[in-house]
Amino acid sequence: MSKLWGGRFESDPDELVVALGDSVRFDSRLALWDIRGSEAHARMLGRQGILEQSEVERILEGLAAVRADVEAGRVQWDPRLEDVHTNIEHALVQRIGDAGKRLHTGRSRNDQIALDTRLWTREQIDVVNGLLRDVQAALIDAAEANFHVILPGCTHLQHAQPVLLAHHLLAYVEMLQRDGERFRSLRRRVNRLPLGAAALAGTSYPIDPQQVADELGFEGLCANSMDAVSDRDYVIEFCSAAALVMMHLSRFCEELILWSTPEYGFVEIGDAFTTGSSIMPQKKNPDVAELVRGKSGRVYGDLMALLTVMKGLPLAYNRDMQEDKEPLFDAADTLRLCLAAVAGMTRAVAFRADRMMEAAGEGFLEATELADYLVTKGVPFREAHGVVGRIVLHLCKKGRKLPDLTLEELRGFSSEFGDDALALLDLRAVIERRNHPGGVAPDRVAQALQAARERLEEA
Repeated sequence: MSKLWGGRFESDPDELVVALGDSVRFDSRLALWDIRGSEAHARMLGRQGILEQSEVERILEGLAAVRADVEAGRVQWDPRLEDVHTNIEHALVQRIGDAGKRLHTGRSRNDQIALDTRLWTREQIDVVNGLLRDVQAALIDAAEANFHVILPGCTHLQHAQPVLLAHHLLAYVEMLQRDGERFRSLRRRVNRLPLGAAALAGTSYPIDPQQVADELGFEGLCANSMDAVSDRDYVIEFCSAAALVMMHLSRFCEELILWSTPEYGFVEIGDAFTTGSSIMPQKKNPDVAELVRGKSGRVYGDLMALLTVMKGLPLAYNRDMQEDKEPLFDAADTLRLCLAAVAGMTRAVAFRADRMMEAAGEGFLEATELADYLVTKGVPFREAHGVVGRIVLHLCKKGRKLPDLTLEELRGFSSEFGDDALALLDLRAVIERRNHPGGVAPDRVAQALQAARERLEEA
């Protein structure tokens, strides 16, 4: 008789099958959550009269001892027992005898792994939300410390219009705010108890899943037993939300990489978050930013792996679903590490206001102001656009800038330019005129900073 599966099988599985089915090498990290779920399940079985109270007490004592062994690293995970659940049950039975065999009453490994994964994912969401707030705090601190710094805002990586550095940094705060909202929304969907679904159709024992839900802090129960054991939407959603965070971090890191080049010279990243070269002693490489940028692809891969695993599975549980945990674990581990690294790196960045202001003086950033001025004088925008384009072309040929223009030169292109036109060519005046919600005017940016800080403190 098979030692694993009892009377139905006359022999043990082939060693290749053991190797292929071994998940304990990675799902053993769910051990503490598995034990926590088993404790709640055992208490419920006792309260419902399904197990004797003495059996429940022995099971709880045994699980406490197994937990101590797990926390101390004393457990030898056996791949022949396949997974974390069977390994823990085996350890429990070795400690307390036949009472340990009664723990599995009224449940299956199918709803058990769904429970463990939901408990683990819920905790990861809380950790990630804290790390997101830390990155936001670092960005807000940098924005406040460099509030009056002007740099060129770009489209297509070409100089477009002047902006405040604080406004630029707050764009990333908004991205991370949406990321946090996605994780908080996901938490509500994660926080549903699947235990009680058993293999797929529930159980004939008079269980009370609500007792387990209350003990474990779940907000409700999964409504359909077949969906409860086969749903991995929350795992995919976690990786999807993680991929979006990584995309946002990667964009920020890409800017720091560009800005730290001699051609830009906008920032210097602190020594603790850069590395040197093995051959060129002058180098200071933005490796942390590059690694975060690169690891975004890793998390995208985790998401695609999960979608591929799940796309063709019929109801209910299928063994393919064993492949959900490694991508989930990897995405969560990578995301946590990158968020912590970006928060630290952001605090170690020195922004060079002089170089940013110098760059803002290049590229005719004031041009739109002249076009808008002509519009206020009744010139159709397309015509105004053409007039200013000819002015810029003229200056490009002469190697001059817009602030170099005289009023007479402006009037040579359009008689609509008045005495007040030259005042438009001051960068700070350009910024101050963008005084609307979401705009770059200092008053609006100050309001946005205050709102972002308050949001952070309320979270």
